[in-house]
Amino acid sequence: MAVPTFELDASGAGITRGERRPMVEIPTLLVIVAAYGGWLAITLAYRHWPLALVAPIAVLLITLHSSLQHEIVHGHPTRWHRINWILGMVPLSLWLPFERYRQTHLAHHIDRRLTDPLDDPESFYWTPDQWSELSPITRALLHAQQTLAGRILIGPFWSIGRFMRFEWHAVRRNEHAARTVWLKHLLWCVPVIVWVKLVCGIPLSLYFLVMVMPAHSIQLIRSFAEHRARLETRQRIAIVEGSWFLGPLFLFNNLHSLHHEAPKIPWYQYNARYREVRDRLIAENGGLVYWTYFDVARRFLFRRHDAPLHPLPKGRVPARRSAALS
Repeated sequence: MAVPTFELDASGAGITRGERRPMVEIPTLLVIVAAYGGWLAITLAYRHWPLALVAPIAVLLITLHSSLQHEIVHGHPTRWHRINWILGMVPLSLWLPFERYRQTHLAHHIDRRLTDPLDDPESFYWTPDQWSELSPITRALLHAQQTLAGRILIGPFWSIGRFMRFEWHAVRRNEHAARTVWLKHLLWCVPVIVWVKLVCGIPLSLYFLVMVMPAHSIQLIRSFAEHRARLETRQRIAIVEGSWFLGPLFLFNNLHSLHHEAPKIPWYQYNARYREVRDRLIAENGGLVYWTYFDVARRFLFRRHDAPLHPLPKGRVPARRSAALS
C-alpha cells in the first residue's frame, strides 16, 4: 500500500501532497451546529429538567465545543479564516480566550520543541531550576497530577489558575496584544453569561463548577498521555486506539501522532487515513500506543505517567518561559 507523503503549508501545518481541501467541510459545520444548538437547548432545559440530567449533557457538549475549537485552530471547517474565527470565538467555557488558545496551540505544534518546559506552551514538565523554586506543597500537587486520577481531580483547578496567572502578567506587559485579546474575549463572554444566568436561570458558579470544570477534566484525560519526553521527536507523540466514545468526543485527536503529522486533515477522515499509515506511525513513535483510554486508566490511574522533571540535554540554552495551558 502506498504511503501518503506530507508537506508543510504556509502555516506550518501538514497537508497531503496533491490533495485539495474542500472550501467548506460540511460534516464539521453540522457538528458545530449540533454543539451550539445542543448547548442552547440543554441549558434552557435547566428550569424544567433535573440538574443530574442537564449537567452531564452540558459537560459533553462543552467538551465537544472545545474539540471543535481545536479543529478550527487548524484551519477548519472553511478556507476563510474570518468565518472560522467567528465559529470558534464563542467562549462556552468562559475562562479561555480563543485567540490565546490559537496562539499557544500553534506554538505547541512546532514538533522539535514538544514537551520542552521552556518552549512548549502545553508541556507538563519542569526544568530543574523551575522545580527548585517550588514549595513542597506545590511539588506534591504536581506529583499527584502525574497520575490520571490527580490530573482529573486537581488538574482543572491547577491549569486554569496557572493560566490566569500567566495571562495577568501578559496583560500587564501587553505581550502578543494580550489586552486586545482579553477585551474581545470578555465582550464575547457577555452573551454567554446573559444566556446562562438571565435566560436559563443557571447561577454562574453552578455553571462553572458542575459543567465547565468537569468538561475540562475530560479534556485533560485526552492530554494526559499524549506526549512523553524522549530524545526522538516522533517518539514523543502517543496514539490511543479503539476509543469509540471519547474518540468522537475529541474528534479523533486521540490518534495524536497522525494529528501532529497532518493537522489539516479533517477529523472525519482520521480513521481511514490512520489505517493506511498505522504501521509507519507506530514504528516512528517507538510503539507508544494505548489500546483505549481504559488502557491509560489501567496503567496510570494511581501510578505516575512520568516524572515532572524534563530530561533536558546538557548544554541547552534556556529560552523564555511561555504562558502555558498546562
